[in-house]
Amino acid sequence: MADLITVEEPDDPRLRDYTGLTDVELRRKREPAEGLFIAEGEKVIRRAKDAGYEMRSMLLSAKWVDVMRDVIDELPAPVYAVSPELAEQVTGYHVHRGALASMQRKPLPTPDELLQTARRVVVMESVNDHTNIGAIFRSAAALGMDAVLLSPDCADPLYRRSVKVSMGAVFSVPYARLDTWPKGLETVREPGFALLALTPDEKAKSLDEVAPHRMDRVALMLGAEGDGLSTQALVAADEWVRIPMAHGVDSLNVGAAAAVAFYAVATGRPQS
Repeated sequence: MADLITVEEPDDPRLRDYTGLTDVELRRKREPAEGLFIAEGEKVIRRAKDAGYEMRSMLLSAKWVDVMRDVIDELPAPVYAVSPELAEQVTGYHVHRGALASMQRKPLPTPDELLQTARRVVVMESVNDHTNIGAIFRSAAALGMDAVLLSPDCADPLYRRSVKVSMGAVFSVPYARLDTWPKGLETVREPGFALLALTPDEKAKSLDEVAPHRMDRVALMLGAEGDGLSTQALVAADEWVRIPMAHGVDSLNVGAAAAVAFYAVATGRPQS
């Protein structure tokens, strides 16, 4: 059973995992270096726990203690009970959901390990917006994609905002980072994946025409919001694919485009 500890000072060293959560640059460097990430809200905390992530501690406002009682009783990690005002002082924002947990990261698999059993893979290049990362993972989980590969400069899927937007879907879809770009795409091509680059370019074929759901192994490449895939990534692709647009719309937000493309890639696959 976890200890329930009341904390009344914002500079208490036991709350260090939760300090400065709004400082993106600081947290982006600090969390991977210290092997932690922050889960926010009851559902996300429970999903992280169910996915096998070890809890370092929880930070709860008083009214959330009873809600999280079963988790508190089950895990040995310390639980810090604080006032909403103190939580805001520590984290830098009003913690609307009243519950935060510091979780221990797991070692990432290698791309080779993920590709052994996968058939439908997402490959992201330079996607640095945490909201978009979270949205893409949520769609990947919902629409049956098997794994996600990230270019070296993609944002951290376990950053608090990404986890929150994905509603914990980042725990459901395994992911790995490619060591180099675009050379690392050869790691994807070698086991027989067709590299499909999603782009609004007029030279691209429509997803209906390419029919990726009939292909044996598909890796769908997505670029950052606005910039899209780089020239190097487009050159490395086996095929350019696009989503047909109407009413003069030239493109979709990358999160929305990903959801449409994932459906086209996975349609007809037996779901688990």
